[in-house]
Amino acid sequence: MLRNVAAVIVDGFTPFELGVVCEVFGIDRSDDGLPTYDFAVVAGEPGPLRAEAGFTVSTPYGLDRLAVADLVVVPAVRDSRIYHPDGPRFPAPLMEALQDAVARGARVLSVCTGAFALGAAGLLDGRRCTAHWRHAAELAKRYPEAEVNPDVLYVDADPVITSAGTAAGIDACLYLVRKEQGSRVANGIARRMVIPPHRDGGQAQYVDRPVAMPSSCDTLGEVIGWMQRHLAEPVTVRELARRAHMSERTFARRFVQETGTTPVRWLTGQRILLAQELLEETGETTDLIAERAGFGNAATLRHHFRAWRGITPQAYRRTFSPAGLATLAS
Repeated sequence: MLRNVAAVIVDGFTPFELGVVCEVFGIDRSDDGLPTYDFAVVAGEPGPLRAEAGFTVSTPYGLDRLAVADLVVVPAVRDSRIYHPDGPRFPAPLMEALQDAVARGARVLSVCTGAFALGAAGLLDGRRCTAHWRHAAELAKRYPEAEVNPDVLYVDADPVITSAGTAAGIDACLYLVRKEQGSRVANGIARRMVIPPHRDGGQAQYVDRPVAMPSSCDTLGEVIGWMQRHLAEPVTVRELARRAHMSERTFARRFVQETGTTPVRWLTGQRILLAQELLEETGETTDLIAERAGFGNAATLRHHFRAWRGITPQAYRRTFSPAGLATLAS
């Protein structure tokens, strides 16, 4: 269940990380056939609540609002709150409210240094978690019972989800939407936000090598667009280089510069995403999905899907398709 979402902030919150949560869950996209969320920004302590950038936020919602939330999100806070000589400083009522939320079955999700609030509430003990790489060592030091992994974008230790810095919060939020409401909803939100709908990791929940979109559309935008429209077709680097009017060597080098990965790996990643969507949203056979996603046959699809997601296509379908979710819920 993901209908009621609360983002709880304290003095010194960081505006971008709060904005991420507001953008994913606080926008009415019902005109696109997407679900709406009962969303609120909650004051985690008495105001005024000043952003790290200097402006203040006033909200009518207090900690009692967390009692009805399906998801409680804690954005990042300024460094002085987490590197205080006496340890991270968070108000006791907020700690109790986070504990109560988990106890009654809600999820909690942190963005960047918001993980320190979860740690202070004891919610990271015995759980895998992450934070921005600059703060991961401090998180492990402050909460030695937590299993901190600094090399991933997000970790799902249900009901506690933690994410690394800034844009990784988007990844974690869209991951949860995808998990709860399927790829159509997650992709629809991502499309409105003009961002990639999913990055490498998927079922494994750990993201260590993102499949990036190009940082600039000036050089490779047309070729990238062509690749996305022709995922089912066989393609070679030679053909892509020809379309980009470059030598193969120059094209390969430029592609890595703009996407962070090779053309073959980028293409494979996009095909995996398409296969996931087809597994979730259709009843097509694995052979037909393999053909539509550009893998040619089911054996090749299984090989790549297991390598990228750590699970077979059929097992993924049982977990994430509507029929599979209905079976799990029955």
